[in-house]
Amino acid sequence: MGDVAGLEELKAWLRKRQAAFEDPKRAKEYGLSPPKGLMLIGVQGCGKSLCAKAVAAEWKLPLIRLDPSNLYNRYVGESEKNLKRAIKLAEAMAPVVLWIDEIEKALSQEDAEGGPAQRIFGTFLAWLQDKKEDVFVIATANDISKLPPELMRKGRFDEIFFVDLPGAEARKRILHIHLERRNRDPVNFDIRRLVDLTDGFSGAEIEQAVVSSLYTAFSHDQELTTEAIAEEIELTRPLSVTMAERIDALRAWAKDRAVFAG
Repeated sequence: MGDVAGLEELKAWLRKRQAAFEDPKRAKEYGLSPPKGLMLIGVQGCGKSLCAKAVAAEWKLPLIRLDPSNLYNRYVGESEKNLKRAIKLAEAMAPVVLWIDEIEKALSQEDAEGGPAQRIFGTFLAWLQDKKEDVFVIATANDISKLPPELMRKGRFDEIFFVDLPGAEARKRILHIHLERRNRDPVNFDIRRLVDLTDGFSGAEIEQAVVSSLYTAFSHDQELTTEAIAEEIELTRPLSVTMAERIDALRAWAKDRAVFAG
């Protein structure tokens, strides 16, 4: 979790539930059921996937990643069988974190009444509602317009979090993480200037600016400087600019339906 910048509300929520998941017997005696899981909705490149990996690492559990687009099969009934096989594997490995990456891929297929997407959705909902094994489900989604409303109903997941673009403190932490990871001391850079320049950037866009500037410096046989990173930042058109309307619509949707991850 130290590699996840910001998202303090989400981190606090996870800390409160970790003990109940690690010791379900004691939690049950106390009157609690083990947590089912959560859904992470938000802007691309802002840490949803990283969070799924970090939860598994923090809780010292195996992580299974399910790519919904791989479930589909042209033969009738095979798509649901693929999902059931994946579920059985997760249950056999319990306790485990099951990460369903971009869940809208599985539930937004163009589908006739009773088609494979609807059957997969029904199978998944039934399992999520009634599952007995210690499988903590983390579903991530970028496009909420493609998600069925039944999935968002309270009780399906323990909570729905909205992951927004990082604020100033989170951007500062992101810059520190990616400079240190590449053997650079953040003290040697004007971090405040870079934080100001990256207003509206996602974590992935900040990382890419650092990586691109390193390539440029390396190709010129020079050391990395604040100026080199700043030039790469200024060349970038972030998602907050190119997809401003979509991000505004996401925020408006999340305002009354989700908890802001912080």
